[in-house]
Formats: sequence, C-alpha cells, structure tokens
Amino acid sequence: MTIAMSEKSANSEQSAFPEATMDIDLSLSADTVRLFAQKARAVATSMQDTFEDGHEGDVEFDEDTLSESHHHDGLAEEENDDLSDEELRELIEDLNVDEAAELVAITWIGRGDFDGEDFVQAVEEARGRAVGSTAKYLLGMPMLADHLEAGLDALEL
Repeated sequence: MTIAMSEKSANSEQSAFPEATMDIDLSLSADTVRLFAQKARAVATSMQDTFEDGHEGDVEFDEDTLSESHHHDGLAEEENDDLSDEELRELIEDLNVDEAAELVAITWIGRGDFDGEDFVQAVEEARGRAVGSTAKYLLGMPMLADHLEAGLDALEL
C-alpha cells in the first residue's frame, strides 16, 4: 500500500495555492468498499423496530398454548430470511490483514477520527489495534455505510 501526494502547480495568475491530490493504492478496491457500504446500508434498513411505543418490556403469553413440558431441542434461534448481515459479516471476515486494516482506516476517516491525509497512520493504527473480529467491530457501528462512503470521499476515491 502506498500513498503519494502530488502537487499540480497552477499558473500564479490563476491560483496562489497549489492544488494537492491524493493518489492512494489500496489493497482493497474502492468498488469493493462501496459494495460493503451498500450491504451495510441494506443490513441497517432491514432491521425493524418491532416494539410499539411504551411496550418494550411487555410480554404476552397465550395460556391455552402453554404447557408444562418443553418440546424443543435446545435453544430456539431467531430465523431471518434476510441474509445480508451474515453475508456482509462473512465478506469482512474473508479479508486479509491489510484489507481489513484499510477498511477500518477508511471507516475511521469517514467518521472523522482521522483526516484523509493521515490514511497511512490510520491503517497502521488499525493493524495495531486489531485484536478481535473486524466484522463484529464494524457491524457494531450504527452508521457504518455512511462512514465508509464519507471515508472514500475524503480519500477522493
């Protein structure tokens, strides 16, 4: 991974300040990061608030269907027809160390923790702080899709 800063000198008549552009070579393509952002947005929109206002703690039982014996094999798991969350989790877990660090760094930049010019530092810090599941960390962010898109914009990708 390399990052190079190049300055385009403009005529002194046109601009007193040189225009700086970032040339970032990612292990992870910008299109892949956009795909992650789309999937994260799909996951976020598929989560529904099933609680009615003021009834979050209320539980209703149908006494006619309750019995004293349990007829199940272990704990019941909630079924989810939307596999977006699982698919995104697997895609993130399949990233290598460099790609995962870049994805976290882009997220941090989009969240405002780092500036785009500090991309290399953000990647190094992401590598150093990687102790658990990258997918669990990223999917725990409520605005992941927005952070990824803002990070790409800040990096001009």
